[in-house]
Amino acid sequence: MDALIISIIETVGIIAFAISGSMVAIDKGMDLFGVVFLGMTTCFGGGIIRDVILGRMPLFFTSMWLHVILAFVFSLLTFITALVFRRGYKRNEERVLSVINYVDALGIGAFTVSGIKTCIEAFPEYGAFLAILMGTLTAVGGGMIRDICLMTVPFIFRKRIYVIASLSGGIVYYLLTTSFSKGVFTEVLFCTVGILIVFVIRVL
Repeated sequence: MDALIISIIETVGIIAFAISGSMVAIDKGMDLFGVVFLGMTTCFGGGIIRDVILGRMPLFFTSMWLHVILAFVFSLLTFITALVFRRGYKRNEERVLSVINYVDALGIGAFTVSGIKTCIEAFPEYGAFLAILMGTLTAVGGGMIRDICLMTVPFIFRKRIYVIASLSGGIVYYLLTTSFSKGVFTEVLFCTVGILIVFVIRVL
């Protein structure tokens, strides 16, 4: 059941990050390959950093073909939508940025929780510091790699609340999941609370 919960959370995060990563790439004038590549990089970059640090091989995404396909499809659909409605896309740039903000917030929340959950299951003996750090890296790592590829200072260093939101939701989720007995309902509840805290702080 835990594996199913992680899979659902990661699916939400992948869809959200594929859309937000692609929209940032489109805003920078990338072509089709650039948009799809950076959309997928936003999805999987943080998880790759986490797995390298934890020494988990092979890397998680190599065995998750459904998630790879989802990331590709949603990145492609985002590009096609922007291309077909390019006049409206440019005319409503502020609204587009607002959409990126909300979708990005959802992705950060989902990957914060899944990163912590993955770390707890793989290395329960290392405690809170490693788990919360891995959750934050999973959430923001892909966006950092995307921004570096776009040759811009990563957003987490100059604008918008990423790390503070991820840390806040991650700490609450870790405390809940390690302090109370776990069942299917409580685990879903703890994940939801963690994601919502990240989402609300990030948006506000």
